[in-house]
Amino acid sequence: MANVNPVIEESWKNVLANQFDASYFSLLKEFLVDEKSKFRIFPPGSQIFNAFNFTPFNRVKVVLLGQDPYHGPGQAHGLCFSVPDGIVKPPSLQNILKELNTDLGISIPLSGNLEKWAKQGVLLLNATLTVRAHQAGSHQNKGWESFTDAAIKALAEQREHLVFILWGNYAQAKEALIDSSKHLVLKTVHPSPMSVTRGFFGCRHFSKTNEYLRHHGIPEIDWRL
Repeated sequence: MANVNPVIEESWKNVLANQFDASYFSLLKEFLVDEKSKFRIFPPGSQIFNAFNFTPFNRVKVVLLGQDPYHGPGQAHGLCFSVPDGIVKPPSLQNILKELNTDLGISIPLSGNLEKWAKQGVLLLNATLTVRAHQAGSHQNKGWESFTDAAIKALAEQREHLVFILWGNYAQAKEALIDSSKHLVLKTVHPSPMSVTRGFFGCRHFSKTNEYLRHHGIPEIDWRL
């Protein structure tokens, strides 16, 4: 993490330059160096900023907010809710793809890799960008939230007609950072098995996103994987 700056895509590097120089970010780097010396950390270092690297600042159309990277081996690759090809789809992701099928009639894919969405302008952003193996939430409140909040604020202030998708209470707390007169904010419960039947199924956020983009003359997302 000592060379954290060069691994982030150039437009984001410019937008977030003051964050890299902030005192909290120095403390975050120290924390991560220490963690890495003692524990296994996910995702791999080269993939920590994948959300930004796949979706440059000016190409963002949709912001899908997650909380924490997956903490099992091979799952996290820097995109919220996504897993690499060949990795079993976690329950929340299975439910997301079920809703996609119901909403748009898209067949449920074998892979849970969401890179195709990211390349089209869906910023798949976790609030916390790293995690200790097998310990959910282990890197929360160490500085990442300040960094990702700054990214959300920059998008909300400098762009217009974005769609912010907020699933669950944690993501919905970020609504305070977003001007809903300039952007569309879509909210429902988290797609985890514990809450999915209380409003996630049937939310139709995929079609609603495309309706909004189309209305504003922005190319829609092809949600097929």
